[in-house]
Amino acid sequence: MVLKYLPSIKSPADVRALRVDELPALAAEIRHVICEQIMKSGGHFAPNLGVVELTLALHYVFDFSHDRLLFDVGHQCYPHKLITGRYDLLPKLRQRGGMGGFPDPRESDYDLFMVGHAGTAISTAVGMARGDMLSGEALAEDNPDGRRVVALIGDASIVNGVAMEGLNNAGTLDRQLLVVLNDNGMSIAKPQGAVAGYFDRMRVNRTYRGMKDTAKEIVAKMPGGGWIGEMYHRAGEAIKDLVASDSWFEKFGLLTVGPIDGHDLPSLVDTLIVVKNYNKPVVLHAHTIKGKGFDFSEVDATTFHSPKPFTVNGCQVELKSSGRSFTTAYADAMTRIMEEDERVVAATAAMPSGTGISKVLEKFPDRSWDTGICESHAMDMMAGMAKTGARAFFAVYSTFVQRAFDQAFQEVALQGLPLRLCLDRAGLVGGDGAVHHGFCDISILRVFPDAALLAAMDEPSLNAAIDFMRLYDTGLSAVRYPRDDVSERLLEVDCPPFELGKARALVQHDQPDVAVLAYGTMAISALEANDELSDEYCVDVYDARFAKPVDEDLIENLISRGVPIITIEDHSVVGGFGTCVLEAANRRGLDSSNITRLGLPEQWIYQGARGEQLAEAGIDVPGIARTIRQVVANTKHQHKVDVETATVARVLHR
Repeated sequence: MVLKYLPSIKSPADVRALRVDELPALAAEIRHVICEQIMKSGGHFAPNLGVVELTLALHYVFDFSHDRLLFDVGHQCYPHKLITGRYDLLPKLRQRGGMGGFPDPRESDYDLFMVGHAGTAISTAVGMARGDMLSGEALAEDNPDGRRVVALIGDASIVNGVAMEGLNNAGTLDRQLLVVLNDNGMSIAKPQGAVAGYFDRMRVNRTYRGMKDTAKEIVAKMPGGGWIGEMYHRAGEAIKDLVASDSWFEKFGLLTVGPIDGHDLPSLVDTLIVVKNYNKPVVLHAHTIKGKGFDFSEVDATTFHSPKPFTVNGCQVELKSSGRSFTTAYADAMTRIMEEDERVVAATAAMPSGTGISKVLEKFPDRSWDTGICESHAMDMMAGMAKTGARAFFAVYSTFVQRAFDQAFQEVALQGLPLRLCLDRAGLVGGDGAVHHGFCDISILRVFPDAALLAAMDEPSLNAAIDFMRLYDTGLSAVRYPRDDVSERLLEVDCPPFELGKARALVQHDQPDVAVLAYGTMAISALEANDELSDEYCVDVYDARFAKPVDEDLIENLISRGVPIITIEDHSVVGGFGTCVLEAANRRGLDSSNITRLGLPEQWIYQGARGEQLAEAGIDVPGIARTIRQVVANTKHQHKVDVETATVARVLHR
């Protein structure tokens, strides 16, 4: 495709300079470049294809250099970025120095929040609306040049509990606020729950079928200025197809417009012109197709939600293949234990494919659930199941588990219930960047009495961890593993069962120069670092297995023998596994001065290849080897100083 419009779009002002009938051509170009780029690099695909027209219409009607635009589920922001001066950053999508996959205020003033989680936009929009009222900057009858506030929410995040709380408060505003519901009939996967069913019915009712044909007639009957309350009474039967009189949102005190066709640019522009100045909260319900414009993603939006690089060969799409992932290994492990134990049940919160639960859902539909985007509910639901005696497993991304921290505290740990958490995407996640890093699951879960916190370094250890958790009934348990392929290094080596609070020795010497206690996949990296150093030093390597309880006997043994310890984790050093080791030494009254902690620093690590991120944190193989050399050198130097000091003391004593 020859690009006529997009290369010249440097800001939304350039979009507004186009005629409305030119916008569909710009939309086609945006879809084309998104397709071309994600085929090369991977990224969020179907969500962005579905929101192209909606994004263009919003920027055509509003001026978001002045007005406020808040994104929910920020993975639908690519079209927005392409028309706000970041087209040149697209070739390095989700890479260092390129366009991030989520809104990011570091990139542009058009991005107000860095957004990677769901359900937040309505609440932050209400906050900005109230803040502008206090500062006198809000749109009002006596301030027609004031700021408008728009929240764009989609991918079924409207069912999130925080979104409901935001709606409840939005209805109390006495000013303009527009909530645009991008209703594509999908979440990350198929949407779940009664609210999703309500929207299904809305999409097929008489209102939507008649809306597209009557939109222009409606607008024609409306006087300029767009005050809906007055127009509702003036426009007669035509306007009743636009304003839903028995809308679910109306119960929150919000006027509802639609549903309308989210791909009909002229109608979208006309409707937004109508609602932009209404001085009460409004919901614009737009029906879109997730994956619009690409046949494969329209048919299978779940697979193409965020695919790896792919090629199109005639009637087939070939996704870039890689090794066996931890997610796949977990899916097989859960399938195995559900076959072995009828008490095992499983759930996820809108991430069936991302966590591997999709395989379980297909095979055990009566014992597994996708609750939709509601981690808090899922945690509580599984707590309820655990209370009945079920062996409940909740598969959730590490970055999302903190959304259910209160439930893990109140309904799980406080009750002494044996709920099992399976934390996918733990640690650094690559292209998704800071919004999705699983950097704090250890620190937030280790506060609970009787919690058992595990990490898997490969597939055999993941299987062993799942087996341990299935029978651990003392309290909450969790196993973490990264968004990565499983290592085959120890595939032919027997993997011993997990024993509470005991590490596994991978390499041992009679008189080691240093001992590395590595948590999770960092044990594989430590082994690789040892490969480089085996001719220089004697390095003991342990798969720590547990952050809580840590192997205190091992720690005491090493310290009492004068062996320096290096802890390594793909987690924040604050409150992480290394901190657990320090505290264990303190509990036993041991000298912890020779314990060195490696982990994620107290700074944000942004998008890029996972290897680049590990290197930035100093926990890639070269970084680990470098630290081992430094620790051994420092220890030998200190030993020399100690010997010299002791010699001088003896001489002086004589």
